Amino acid sequence: MLGIFGIAGLSFLLVAFLTPLLIRALRYLKLTQPIRSELPPDHQAKKGTPLMAGLVLLTGVATSLRFQPAPWMTFLCAAFLLFGSVGFMDDFKKATRQDPSGISGRTKLVFQFAFTGILLIALLRSFSLTSEISLFNGYQLHLPVYAYVAILLLFVVGSANAINFTDGLDGLLINAAIPTYFFFFLISDKPEVRLFSLVMIGCLLGLLFYNIYPARAFMGDTGSLAIGGSLSMLAVIEKIEVLIPILFSVYLAEQCSVILQVWFYKRTKLRLFKMAPLHYHFSLKYGWSENKIVLAFGFASWASALISWLIWKYAL
Repeated sequence: MLGIFGIAGLSFLLVAFLTPLLIRALRYLKLTQPIRSELPPDHQAKKGTPLMAGLVLLTGVATSLRFQPAPWMTFLCAAFLLFGSVGFMDDFKKATRQDPSGISGRTKLVFQFAFTGILLIALLRSFSLTSEISLFNGYQLHLPVYAYVAILLLFVVGSANAINFTDGLDGLLINAAIPTYFFFFLISDKPEVRLFSLVMIGCLLGLLFYNIYPARAFMGDTGSLAIGGSLSMLAVIEKIEVLIPILFSVYLAEQCSVILQVWFYKRTKLRLFKMAPLHYHFSLKYGWSENKIVLAFGFASWASALISWLIWKYAL
């Protein structure tokens, strides 16, 4: 019988083996990435790279359910699939019409809020989630259920999209997400959460071989939104909302750079950053290579996970 690390290792091998087959299929179907015209010249060269390689992460869902078909695992896989389906719709339109805009932002938000609402209702009714936010030293903020749900709706959708913004360079999101999943593996007392987190790490490592610069395939929103939705729901399940500004600091920095760029430009007609999200700014202003940015952001994510773990262990 495989142990938890053996199952994660199996997931890694399956993804490493299946991804080249998926890449061939995507090339054959001409499901490739269109590039926005405003992106730097080195990104224009990536036009035609197979898109939707995030589909291979479904291997992790199948593996998780195969070895741990328990309620918490079913919930996490459902969150992964629902958010991934929104990304798939976006990627499919981009690839088939060669339109980098994909489906409208409003449509994506409608689906994300609807799916998040369904998932939160399931947590409250079937998993006895309480409407409390854990604070430091054991203190808890008690909220009316409607207020709690409203806050979590904004948190989950906002966090999922922040994580989605991070998928802009080859291997960037994978390097940032692995430490975050590892944090949840360390802190959880739920076997399903620990297994799901470790399986996702195995899958992401398997995909990294083909997504690192120069990428042979992009995971697309199919993968990045699925990762964003599952990580956001893990934060809700584990009641560590107070740690999100630290744990999700890399993703929030990416999202805030976009918000600040738009806000600043509307008021001054000037750009606060060379380009947003933030990773493009480091490339255009400081001349950092993709690999250097990915390593720096990955290191920042590991530091964020470590600091969050120390606070969780000694202050929560």
